[in-house]
Amino acid sequence: MSPGACPTRSFLLNLKHQMNACHKQMLLASLAAVVFATGCGRTPTTHADDMRAKQDTPKAEPIRFVKNPDPAPAFQLNDLDGKPVSLTEAKGKVVLLNFWATWCGPCRAEIPDLVDLQKRYPDKLEIIALATEEDDADQVRRFVLHSGINYRVAMAPDDVVREYGGVAALPTSFVIDAQGRVVQKHVGLNDPTLYERELKAMLGMPVDAKVEYFEDNGQVFLKNAEHATELPGVDFSGLTAEQKSGALRQLNAKSCDCGCGLTLAQCRINDSACRVSLALAGEVVDQVARRAPKSKPKSPGASTKTSSPIGGAPEN
Repeated sequence: MSPGACPTRSFLLNLKHQMNACHKQMLLASLAAVVFATGCGRTPTTHADDMRAKQDTPKAEPIRFVKNPDPAPAFQLNDLDGKPVSLTEAKGKVVLLNFWATWCGPCRAEIPDLVDLQKRYPDKLEIIALATEEDDADQVRRFVLHSGINYRVAMAPDDVVREYGGVAALPTSFVIDAQGRVVQKHVGLNDPTLYERELKAMLGMPVDAKVEYFEDNGQVFLKNAEHATELPGVDFSGLTAEQKSGALRQLNAKSCDCGCGLTLAQCRINDSACRVSLALAGEVVDQVARRAPKSKPKSPGASTKTSSPIGGAPEN
C-alpha cells in the first residue's frame, strides 16, 4: 500500500472473505496500524503550505509520463447536480481524474490543493472527482458543499472503477492529457506541486524539471503487467531467457491468494509489499528452474571410438 493512501473498503472486504478467522484477526490488526499511520478516517494536519515550508532546498524530481499512453476509458455520468459529466466534454483540456471518498483522510487533505489548482487553471485543467460507491451520495453532496469544492464531482459506479483497473487505495488519480490519453497514475497523498508541474509540462510551459518517459508495464493500467520483463522482488537471475519467458507467462496467468483478485504479476506491481504474491511468485520461479532440461546421459555400451576414414582400418 502506498504511503498516504487508504485501502478501499471493497478491497478490505474482499480480503476478509478470502481468509480464515485466524488470518482475519492478524490482517485486521495490521490494517488498523496502517489506517492509524496513514490517517485514513481523519484529516491529516499537513497541507500544502506545511509541505512547501519543509522544502527548504527543493529538489527538482523528474516528471515522468507514459511513453505510449492508452486512451482513457470513456464514461458518461451525472454529477451531484444531475448534469452530465464525461471526458468528451473536457476534450482539449488536461484532466485529473480523482477517485476518492469522504471517509479517507488523505483524500480530504489534498482537496484544498485541488481547489487551488482548479482555480488557477480554469481554462486548461478539468478536475473530475469520482467518489466511490462506498460513500452515500447525499453524504458526498453535503461534504462537497461544506468543503467548498469547485470542480466536478460524481459517484463512481463499479463498472467505471473496473475500467480503470480497479482502485485498491484512495486517493488514486489518473492524469489524462488533452488528447484523452492516460499519461500517469498517482496513488496516495502527493507533494501538492506534483500535479502543477505535470500540468505545465503538458501545456508546454516552463518547468524546472526534466521530463522522462517510461513504458507502462502495469504501473498505470494493471492489464499491461503482461508486458513486464521484471517484477518487484522476483529474482529471475537463475533462469535462462526461455525459462524466464515461461515463468512470466505463468505469473500473468495464476491468481494471487491474498484476496486482491489480481494475477501474481499484477499483485507484485500493485503492492510490492504483499508477502503472499512474493512467496507464490518465488514458487513459480523455483518450479520452472527445477524443470530445466538436463544433459542426456550416454547410453550404456555406446562406442567411444573415433570413426575411421572410409575404407581404412579402425584406429587403435
